[in-house]
Amino acid sequence: MRSARLVDAELLDTVRQRVLSEPGPVTPARIAAAVHESGRLLGTAGTLAAVEAITAELSGLGPLQALAKDPSVTDIFVNGPEDVWLDRGNGLEPAGVRFGSEEAIRALAVRLVAAGGRRLDDSSPCVDVRLAGGYRVHAVLPPVSANGPLISVRIRRERVFGLDELERSRMVLAEQRSVLEALVAQRTSYLVSGATGSGKTTFLSTLLGLSAPSERLVLVEDAAELNPEHGHVVGLEVRHGNVEGTGGVDLAELVRQALRMRPDRLIVGECRGAEVRELLAALNTGHSGAGTIHANSAESVAARLAALGALAGLSPEALALQSAHALGVVLHLERTRSGRRLVTIAAAVERGGRLHIEPALVRDGETDRLDRGPGWPVLAGRLAGAWGEDRP
Repeated sequence: MRSARLVDAELLDTVRQRVLSEPGPVTPARIAAAVHESGRLLGTAGTLAAVEAITAELSGLGPLQALAKDPSVTDIFVNGPEDVWLDRGNGLEPAGVRFGSEEAIRALAVRLVAAGGRRLDDSSPCVDVRLAGGYRVHAVLPPVSANGPLISVRIRRERVFGLDELERSRMVLAEQRSVLEALVAQRTSYLVSGATGSGKTTFLSTLLGLSAPSERLVLVEDAAELNPEHGHVVGLEVRHGNVEGTGGVDLAELVRQALRMRPDRLIVGECRGAEVRELLAALNTGHSGAGTIHANSAESVAARLAALGALAGLSPEALALQSAHALGVVLHLERTRSGRRLVTIAAAVERGGRLHIEPALVRDGETDRLDRGPGWPVLAGRLAGAWGEDRP
């Protein structure tokens, strides 16, 4: 890129010293002034390009900033100086970006983590932070990482896809759409399951946008990623402890606080620990809710919930009983070999004192064929009030 060629190490060091020697935030105006004072004759266009590159180096994502500007990029992974990857929704591909050394990767990781109010060093070698601009950064240092410093960047896009777009892209099929609209209209509680990168957060944001305008949505997340298009949304975010290990507020506590905020829908961005106890308790006391959970299939959500319940001190019987009466539907997402994200299964949660998750609509990822499974009668009966006489 032209901006990268204009900014050599000497100019970068000169501007860095001038900008960082003065108090106050690093702004493009201050960087532009420092570039001008350096005496370099870059011209107007050259100065603007240099300011852009140096701003990324000092307060942005550094060499990764240009990748983040691509609206199709959702994830960036730095595995080494010449081993950088990105995901545009079609699977991982080389990013074409290089770092000068592992020290340069470490320096960027340390700066990004510091910008998020955390510390990355030998005593704290694994850190996850959220940054302004919608970036969630995870960094790992050696010796925890055997291959040098690692950086993972997840990019939250402000634009939310509607169901029309998801149907046009074939992520959602027409019959599946009718199920999704019905479960939201009936205020049925549900979980969105899938592997990392399957699109759970994006999909959940779309479904939350279908909620009635009069409803109050309270989001509880480890790092704010959900951004539903809805007029009444309140978000609570985990606060990590300070260097002394105090002052933290975890997801379980946030769920308890959310219940005091009169939510019409209580949403937990990701169920992954003891907070599952508070969520299930809330859903069993008249609240409607939703969340995401990591699982290999809809059927395996039962085992996943059992494992999380054990962390919360719930017996398998208590967890199964609460889950079976709290949840109505599990929606599972998968990625095909070509990288397409698909809603493959809508599964009903059977009742009767035990947690049974049975396939209701099974989708073939290659042919898009839909088959109704053993859970379909239960699911259809649960959503019949929304369909009336027009039940699919």
